[in-house]
Amino acid sequence: MRRRGVTVLLGALLTALLSFGVLNAPIPYVVLGPGPTVNTLGTVDGKEVIQVTGRATSTSAGQLRLTTVGVQPTVRLRSALAGWFSADEAVVPRELVYPPGETQQEVEQRNEEDFRNSQTSAETAALRELGFPVQVLVKTVTAGGPSEGVLKPGDIVTSVDGTPVTSAGKLTELIRAKPAGTGLTVGYTRAGAAATARITSRESDGRPRIGVEIDQQQPHPFTLSIDLGDIGGPSAGLMFALGIVDKLEPADLTGGTIIAGTGTIDDEGRVGPIGGIAQKLVGAKDSGAKVFLVPEANCAEAVRNPQPDLPLLRVGSLADALTALETLRAGGQPTRC
Repeated sequence: MRRRGVTVLLGALLTALLSFGVLNAPIPYVVLGPGPTVNTLGTVDGKEVIQVTGRATSTSAGQLRLTTVGVQPTVRLRSALAGWFSADEAVVPRELVYPPGETQQEVEQRNEEDFRNSQTSAETAALRELGFPVQVLVKTVTAGGPSEGVLKPGDIVTSVDGTPVTSAGKLTELIRAKPAGTGLTVGYTRAGAAATARITSRESDGRPRIGVEIDQQQPHPFTLSIDLGDIGGPSAGLMFALGIVDKLEPADLTGGTIIAGTGTIDDEGRVGPIGGIAQKLVGAKDSGAKVFLVPEANCAEAVRNPQPDLPLLRVGSLADALTALETLRAGGQPTRC
C-alpha cells in the first residue's frame, strides 16, 4: 500500500508539473483587449493634445475621446484560455498583428508612422472643413515628359477634366482614372491667373502619369500640432480631426457630452475602417462615453458587439460626423448603425 501510495503521489505531481508547463508554454496568438482612451480636447502629462498658436481657441463642456486596443504580444495558454472566455478580449493568430517576416519592433515602428500620418491627414481634413483649401503645387517638370513646356514649377493645379483637385492624392486619382494616352484638360493657376492646358498622359512604371513632381500645401495664419505619444496606428484620425474643428470653432461640438469614436481619415475627410471595434467599444463605455462614432465599414461588427446604453452613430466622412454631432446637440436622432 505504501509503494502504491507513493506511485500515485508521484503520478499526481508529474501530471501537475506537466499541466503547469503546458499552461505556461507560449503559443502563436495575441490577446486584444480594451486600451486607454484619450480626450483629444484635453491634456496628457500637462500638455494639450491639440496645440494651436496664433489663433484663439474655444473650450468644450464635453469630451471627444479617441479609443485604442491593447495588445498582449506574448501569450501563454493560460492567458489565451482566459481571453477566450472573456467578453472583453479577443484571442487572434499572431500573424494578424505581427505578419511573418516582420519583427515586433518593425510592426511597432510602422504603427508609429501610421499614427503620425493620421495626424497629418486629420489636420488637412479639419482645415479643409474650416475653409483652408489644399493647394497642389508643381515642384518639378520631367524633361521630355507630357507636361514639359506646358506646366512650370510653382503652378497650382486646380482641376482635371473639370473635377477639382482638392489634394495631391486626388490629382493622382484623377490621372490614373483614365488609361495612359488619354488627353486631359488640366486647370492651373500661375501668378494668380487661371488657365487650362491639354496634356496627354503617358505610361510610366505601369501607370499613367503627366510627368510632374507635386507638393501639397495648405496656407493658414496659425500653427497647429498634435502632441500625443505611446499610441500607434491610423485609427485616431477621425477623433483628431473633430478635436481640431472643435478647438478652432466657437461652437461646442460635444454639447457637454462625452463622445468616443474611431476611424482612419484621409486628406479628403473620408473615414475608413479600423480593427478591434469590439474592444474599443468596451474602452469607450468604461470611460463614460454616451455615444460612439463608428466608421460605416465597421457598423455590422459594432452591432454584433454592443455595449449597454452606448448608441452607435454611423459616419463615412468628417462631414458626416459633424452633422451627427450637430443633430445630437439639436435633440435629433443621427443615423445609427
